[in-house]
Amino acid sequence: MRGTTRTVAVAGISAAALLLAGCGGGGDDETTDTSAAKTGGSISVRGCNPENPLVAGNTSETCGGNVLDVITAKLIKYNVETAAPEMDIAESIDTTDNQNFTVKLKKDYKFHDGTVVKAKNFVDAWNYTAYGPNAQLGSYFFEPIEGYADLQSEDPDGEEGPQKAPEPKAKTLSGLKVVDDNTFTIKTTGKVSNLPVRLGYSAFAPQPDAFFADPKAFGDKPIAAGPYKLDSWTKNAEIKLSKFADYSGSDKGNVDNITFKIYQDSGAAYADVQANQLDVTDEVPASAQIDDKYKQDLPDRNLQKPVGVIQTITTAPAAVDPNYGPEIRKAISMAIDREGIIKAIFNGTREPATGWVSPVVDGYKADVCGEFCKFDPAKAKAQLAAAGGFKGGKITLSYNADASHKEWTEATCNSIKNALGVDCVATGVVDFSTFRTQIHDRKMKGMFRTGWQMDYPSIENFLAPLYGKGASSNDGDYNNPAFDAKLAEAAAATDGATSNKLYQEAEAILAKDMATIPLWYSTTTMGWSDKVTNVKVTPFGVPHYAGISLK
Repeated sequence: MRGTTRTVAVAGISAAALLLAGCGGGGDDETTDTSAAKTGGSISVRGCNPENPLVAGNTSETCGGNVLDVITAKLIKYNVETAAPEMDIAESIDTTDNQNFTVKLKKDYKFHDGTVVKAKNFVDAWNYTAYGPNAQLGSYFFEPIEGYADLQSEDPDGEEGPQKAPEPKAKTLSGLKVVDDNTFTIKTTGKVSNLPVRLGYSAFAPQPDAFFADPKAFGDKPIAAGPYKLDSWTKNAEIKLSKFADYSGSDKGNVDNITFKIYQDSGAAYADVQANQLDVTDEVPASAQIDDKYKQDLPDRNLQKPVGVIQTITTAPAAVDPNYGPEIRKAISMAIDREGIIKAIFNGTREPATGWVSPVVDGYKADVCGEFCKFDPAKAKAQLAAAGGFKGGKITLSYNADASHKEWTEATCNSIKNALGVDCVATGVVDFSTFRTQIHDRKMKGMFRTGWQMDYPSIENFLAPLYGKGASSNDGDYNNPAFDAKLAEAAAATDGATSNKLYQEAEAILAKDMATIPLWYSTTTMGWSDKVTNVKVTPFGVPHYAGISLK
């Protein structure tokens, strides 16, 4: 999508943009055309505990994100088959220099409360999310917009100290201006040639005026502009959605009601799908993947597809646990038999990771990690010795116990223990919400599983939000100025090939530091009841909930 001039019209982003955003699709999951699908009725789908109230700018995990994706609408949306960016609330996004953007909205696009989505609803929401004292997890995504630094302030003695952080210099981004009800402008600090591709991520969703009256309470029953609205949320039990009758977009839902049933165990959800007590599960437990058992359990109602998801192991920041430095991480990485674990636990349905970027996005480069992502017990042990040995007693690998991670984390620990001669223990945390809270609060020690589902189809999305200084999902507090400088250089490039090359150079810096330990690129395996049809999975690894219908 790189170019000195971009005109983004209602028909879609330019052909060059689609090339940059190109994402592997395919698979054998295609069913009937959802445009002719039966409408009406109710379905239930597997859910998990959101970490936080459902505020678009403060949700950075899939449990809450999957719900938000159904109830929100943004400037653009991503094609269900290819992830190519397409216009949604935006009528056009124009730029001549990749730094100054003019956004025009479609008229009379409505929120769930009946109010019209206006330019100010985007600008106000983005300013709220970017403003440091609001402590929104999505704040980092607004860093490219002019004035972001002035909305931040640093606590002089840390969060636990008696001193308070000073008020930021400004409360609004200088790079955002409302022109009229249907037009606003964006100015970035430097050139950001893939900015329009990013704008389909949930952090960029607009908020209705009602949000600003009570942002804290709003997240329990959010008002958005998507095809479904949230009716109720019974914590730890279910989230109920209903079809929004006045939805303004093109991706209108098929069923009248969707219930996200919250499970503490993916195996229980799978059993309920088998018994037709649950209509869709987006996770098939490892026990059902051995010898393709799920295909016998769920004949003609299953699918498997490579998606833009990578599984990694992150180590606690050095300030929290100093025992897992870069050279130790390299030793641990070489001690992991990725191929053996994939074969034994996942029935060959994963691909060993050789870097930090998913193969489904344009710009992927193989074997960035080199020898450190290859299983070699002898080299692993020598590397550990050269690093001075492991000083922390036993290695720990934590995971959320409400999903199917127990088997592979235990297999990974066994591989590490056998190769390095150091005890390794896989440790379950009760649920995803608790697990992520411990990580965000920097209370998680040792190693912990981290998975990344792309927010938008770009190589940049696998790098900047995870490893940029202060980034929202930088769980290990990785910090390398050379890496950040390379990201900035790549973002400013004016053609796709140059940009991708620079992002690849940034990824090579991650390899030198072993920022995290890449494990495998994911394949989504799903199953459904015999009551539903038109089940598809997006390139993001998420069911296309709005397209599902009853038979």
